[in-house]
Amino acid sequence: MKRIFNIAGPCRPDKHYMLPAQDRCRNLRELIDQEQYFVIHAARQSGKTTLLFELAQQLNASGEYYALYCSLEVAHEIADAEKGIPAIVRNLKAQIEFHNVLAGHPFAEHADYSDFTTILLNELSCFCKRLDKPLVVLFDEVDCLSNGTLISFLRQLRAGYVNRGQIPFVHSIALVGMRNIRDYKAHIREDRETLGSASPFNIVTESLTLRNFTKEEITCLYAQHTEQTGQVFPSEVIERIYHYTRGQPWLVNAVAKEIVVKILGSDFSRPMSIEHVEQAVQTIISRRDTHIDSLMERLREERVRRIIEPVILGESKGYDLLDDDYQYVLDLGLLTESSYLLIPSNPIYAEVIIRALSFRSLMELNKQNYPPQAPAYVATDGRLEMKRLLGDFQKFWRQNSELWVERYQYKEAAPHLILQAFLQRVVNAGGRISREMAEGTKRLDLCVHYQDVDYPIELKLRYSEKTYQEGKQQLSEYMEKSGCPEGWLIVFDRRKTIEWSDKIFWKTHKIAGKTIHIIGC
Repeated sequence: MKRIFNIAGPCRPDKHYMLPAQDRCRNLRELIDQEQYFVIHAARQSGKTTLLFELAQQLNASGEYYALYCSLEVAHEIADAEKGIPAIVRNLKAQIEFHNVLAGHPFAEHADYSDFTTILLNELSCFCKRLDKPLVVLFDEVDCLSNGTLISFLRQLRAGYVNRGQIPFVHSIALVGMRNIRDYKAHIREDRETLGSASPFNIVTESLTLRNFTKEEITCLYAQHTEQTGQVFPSEVIERIYHYTRGQPWLVNAVAKEIVVKILGSDFSRPMSIEHVEQAVQTIISRRDTHIDSLMERLREERVRRIIEPVILGESKGYDLLDDDYQYVLDLGLLTESSYLLIPSNPIYAEVIIRALSFRSLMELNKQNYPPQAPAYVATDGRLEMKRLLGDFQKFWRQNSELWVERYQYKEAAPHLILQAFLQRVVNAGGRISREMAEGTKRLDLCVHYQDVDYPIELKLRYSEKTYQEGKQQLSEYMEKSGCPEGWLIVFDRRKTIEWSDKIFWKTHKIAGKTIHIIGC
């Protein structure tokens, strides 16, 4: 059977192009040999379940351990431990009954499910006592558990861990999910429940993550496709895919699959180009597959808004590294740290974040059929008439800003988001927008690409008269990097005491051979 690029569920070596997942999460065997309980956390669809299947298979094949994979998704949102813990025990029982090695070993045959406070502890202890080899349990989707179920689950594991010297219990346990165990504690605090002195968290010795693919690993992954079909991923194509995905495994596979299957129609004789990458990326962004949609749903959470909004605005908040909300957003994979700055994890996520947050405005603009799409703003020389385009936005902003801003959960970032919805509607017919944003830069840089011409734009909120001078310097640097002689600085003045006639203006400056337009809004 020919293998394919997988974007749905765990990878299997006989069906999918894949790389050994353990190369991206080292020292697991050492932790298991040392009888440790540990956490693995990584963003959605980064290979966690594939890693656990791979690890379980290797441990069972070694003959030293019995390894059991168990997803806790069956107890999703069952907050009551009286119902949640029995669901977990029944799931363990089913996993054991269908296990290649453990099948035939009885588990929870006479379980008293009414005693939910100890049933997991007792049944695992009895099971381990009867086994002739140590048991390793790999619990997946741990962050599906909540409130009472989570507390009871972890307390029973801790009790088994603490008493292993006297009573048999699981040799090693992995708790695996999107979030670090730190965030499990944060979730419990929301209900003001405490775990008291018997906290189960203090038995975890390591908290590991599953890193993204490197450029070299992407090259190796795509080489498997070349070996099977003869179709080559040129180095410049791999470079561009890495730029857009930053090695996020689902995105790496999704872009490749979009090019190979959809754009090139599985005709392996057709060569690939950078243009195919651009087309695939725009399709994935617009299509918003389940993977991306599930991430974007998180943007509605207030704790996520608190961290994401300053990144859109370029504000510096100086977060404590132990801040639960900060770590939560990093664990989700939406943002990452780079050179002491907090930035979107990759350009695709950056684009989708903005589009998701400005979607309602874009739909309203489409409903009004305003502004007109790009051809209406194209001059006789083929260039966009930016003076007319942004002048139309100034009029729109003056007439609608108060009403439209109130629609947003991200109220501080609303001006930026509304402008980008306005521009997105304009360029949807034949153009695209790329964006650069990071906490602490005091701006959002974007570039409109239309008919092979780039139009660099910088967005800022006015804080003082210094904003305009800083903006000109920052835009000049962005233009230098983009290789563009002309740029546009848009400054939103949110002061209530200033008349619109003073807020709305257009000024043009010549700086070091560059033309910079300052647009007041």
